[in-house]
Amino acid sequence: MKRRDFLIKGAGLGLAGALIPGFGGLNAVGLPAEEGNYDLVAVRGGEAVDMFEKAMEALGGMGKFVKSGQKVLVKPNIGWDVPPERAGNTNPDLINRIVKSCLNAGASEVVVFDHTCDQWDRCYRNSGLEDAARNAGAKVVPGNNESFYKEVSVPGGVKLKKTKVHRDLMDADVFINVPILKHHGSTTVSLAMKNLMGVVWDRGFYHGNDLSQCIADFLTYRKPDLNIIDGYRMMTRNGPRGVSVSDVANLKALIAGKDIVAVDAAATMMFGEKPENIKHIRLANEMGLGSMDLQNLSIKRVKMA
Repeated sequence: MKRRDFLIKGAGLGLAGALIPGFGGLNAVGLPAEEGNYDLVAVRGGEAVDMFEKAMEALGGMGKFVKSGQKVLVKPNIGWDVPPERAGNTNPDLINRIVKSCLNAGASEVVVFDHTCDQWDRCYRNSGLEDAARNAGAKVVPGNNESFYKEVSVPGGVKLKKTKVHRDLMDADVFINVPILKHHGSTTVSLAMKNLMGVVWDRGFYHGNDLSQCIADFLTYRKPDLNIIDGYRMMTRNGPRGVSVSDVANLKALIAGKDIVAVDAAATMMFGEKPENIKHIRLANEMGLGSMDLQNLSIKRVKMA
């Protein structure tokens, strides 16, 4: 068995303390900080909404990111026509709580969408995310038509020089990125940076023009203001869609922070991989778009009972 598979299977069996000390190696890195001023928060062992609340407390609360009257885009992964227990999409309970948190912080509007891979209305419905977001007060919009997108320049792109971006991203004052932690056949992991492919129209360009470089390039157009990685259920193989619940480990983890490269680096370690081995993370770090050097960040780790 490969080392990564061994670690992941151990996490799924509840043996993370023995196989992944603390938080996938995160217990040994980072600098101290005062409450509310951490760069990165890693939470383990709770329900999705409770881990989110713990993470936001350590980051200073949603009011640190969302101000009164602002329009917020919350971008989950809704790419696949699968139920929540398959872990192909972001946890609907988590999205419900994030939307409520934004509105409680004074947001004038919270929009939720994704450019799905499977049929969009089935993805929205069967993932549970459409109802979860709407019930919390969000405006749920489709991403399935090119007319919803406008062309923008990507100022620092190496391969991706321009792309069409969903208008609701362009209109948003605050951008909150909420991917799920899972395996991906092309990039090994699908995390915060990879989730941003769901705000552009032509994903085929990425795949034909150095996928990893394009993923990194997009950050020169716009980076999320907050990244929350949902690791409550983790797809360990056959990603990004998965085959069955046998692909899923109940990791019960969440990672949150402003630096998209840092949160991806941390989540990659929890997946049993080294960040420097994931090409798009390494490229974004080299381009100065964030830091995968977790030693120089203040990290809070929370273990819930």
